[in-house]
Amino acid sequence: MKEGAARILVALRRAGPQAVSGESLSENLGVSRAQVWKYVEALRAKGYQIEGEAGGGYRLTGVPDRLFPEEIHASLATHWLAREIRHLDTTDSTNRIALEWARAGAPHGATVIAEGQTAGRGRLGRSFFSPPYLNLYSSSVLRPSLALAEAPTLILAAAVAVAEVVAQSAGAGHEVEIKWPNDVLIDGLKTSGILMELAAEASRVAFLVLGIGVNLNVDRMAFPDDFRASATSLRSATGRFVDRISFARGLYHELEQVLDAFEKGGFQALRPRFEQRFRMPGRAVRVLEVGSRGAAPVETAGVCRGIDADGALLVERRAGEISRVLAGDVTVLR
Repeated sequence: MKEGAARILVALRRAGPQAVSGESLSENLGVSRAQVWKYVEALRAKGYQIEGEAGGGYRLTGVPDRLFPEEIHASLATHWLAREIRHLDTTDSTNRIALEWARAGAPHGATVIAEGQTAGRGRLGRSFFSPPYLNLYSSSVLRPSLALAEAPTLILAAAVAVAEVVAQSAGAGHEVEIKWPNDVLIDGLKTSGILMELAAEASRVAFLVLGIGVNLNVDRMAFPDDFRASATSLRSATGRFVDRISFARGLYHELEQVLDAFEKGGFQALRPRFEQRFRMPGRAVRVLEVGSRGAAPVETAGVCRGIDADGALLVERRAGEISRVLAGDVTVLR
């Protein structure tokens, strides 16, 4: 959005229900009345509802259901996360864009948001269904002081933030849980996934990209056949439309607080909150464990016994014999 149009939007927002004269806008911006009109028309073209009458000024009466940085920043309560946003109408993958931005020097907290993705990615090379203008697809650049061995627990910490914001949006009467390591479920169905990709320098993390996709308003029946039995959206679960801008603001605020706590105390500072949402212990699971590069996946079946300090999933295969799973795909059997 051009700076002049953005400044007019700020002025109209501050005025609330009161009209702002074209003359006042012209003086404050240092441009002609004709240029003010052009900026107003540009805002209207983006979906902003702006009333205007000859001699009566301009009044903002509605905003579009678009994740524009100007809308998110209007009431964003973060200190460093998503203070710089690149908004895309569509892209193949927000994670790919954020990785490129990170390599070019993007600051800590810089965030990419897309209205839709043509090749959204999940863990283990899976696709993430990403229809436009319905959900949240976001990837943030993080530059934590973090040992490479500690990195897997950051995705568990992020899941805490996502789960808590989903629970707040869903309200009472809905069960929100975390499925190890990166899925958030509502009433047993996946509504969010998290993808973390990183670059390392020796034994430290140089930077990482945290991608979060949350199904907000997509109709569950619109999911591809492969996903429909196991996935849902907040709107399908609750029957209520989700304000995507408010949800994004809430997520960034909660995620920043969680990441700040992680920076100070590691995953152990967040482990109690994780375990409140972690319903897998005691349940039978099957894990397709990902081995080292080039090695064939190994299937492990048993009973989940929780997680280890480093985020590994603990699976009891036989009485007293515990396997540690660092990466894999989990199916909860019962």
